[in-house]
Amino acid sequence: MNGDHADDNLLIARAFGAPEASASRMVGVGPESGVWLVSEPSGERELTVPWPSGAIAERPEIRREVVALYRAACERLGIEPREEHEEPSAAGHRAHHGAHGRHGAEAPGGADLAQGEPEPVAGEKPFSVVIRESSWGDHSDSEGASFMEDIMRGRGSLQDYIDLVAQHFFMYEALEAAAERFAEDPAFAPFHRDALLRMPALEADLAHLIGADWRARIAAVPATAAYAERIREVTEEGWVAGVVAHHYTRYLGDLSGGQMIARRVAKQHGLDREGVAFYDFAELGSLTDFKNEYRLALDELGTRLDEVERQRVLDEVRRAYAFNTAVFVDLGRAKAAA
Repeated sequence: MNGDHADDNLLIARAFGAPEASASRMVGVGPESGVWLVSEPSGERELTVPWPSGAIAERPEIRREVVALYRAACERLGIEPREEHEEPSAAGHRAHHGAHGRHGAEAPGGADLAQGEPEPVAGEKPFSVVIRESSWGDHSDSEGASFMEDIMRGRGSLQDYIDLVAQHFFMYEALEAAAERFAEDPAFAPFHRDALLRMPALEADLAHLIGADWRARIAAVPATAAYAERIREVTEEGWVAGVVAHHYTRYLGDLSGGQMIARRVAKQHGLDREGVAFYDFAELGSLTDFKNEYRLALDELGTRLDEVERQRVLDEVRRAYAFNTAVFVDLGRAKAAA
């Protein structure tokens, strides 16, 4: 989508939230949306644009959605679309693959998959790319997908969102204990900054959403309890690369696509920063710069691991994805039983 399609990127940016953009390039792909880095008079920022057909799960669907965005942008701006961008197929138009809702790291494949093919890489692929691509198939359908999709589409209740925040508390309680333990370890330090810490924001959100007695009123669903226990097991083992696998899966997901969730929930339920502070990563500075540095750290980690250990890390990332999906399944079941 970049390179030969710079004009198309600019049209999409101008039509969907950045009317004064002077340049735009695609920098991210997720199940729910694409992400563009746009240049405006005030500087650069990321622009997240939802896919027109809803959540996606397979690489060929990316090109379909980008083409649909291009055509929609042309319609909004009164521009005649080029003939090469014929109407994309509607097959699978409403496939429900929203289980992760971008909660579970970056969508694998990267921005250059917008044309349906991975970018050629000279020699061995960077480890950050391997991780993204290896977990793409884990953005699959599940009986709990509707729980997260309802939140993403503005159909979920405020209680649904509160239940999700509560699960985050138990996940991050375990994850940030692991981060504290390995904070001084040179192998872990490049991945974690104090500005990433989510527990203070989670506690503030829960106090605002539930009340001062929130600790007595929340509980982990079984999948969340298992998820947190797995993080503690990896920590006790002293397996730094395994902690990184969970760190990557959670933080980069909530830092990226979580921004869309925050906007939608805040608008739907009349929340200001209070209640959605969990998704406020302003202290990190440029999120784009941070994510680029994080990927470089992953690439460096990969160079220090042998093939067996690399595969073990990939398996742990996929395990984190599975836990994430299971949490949504449990939340969906609990909601249905209520």
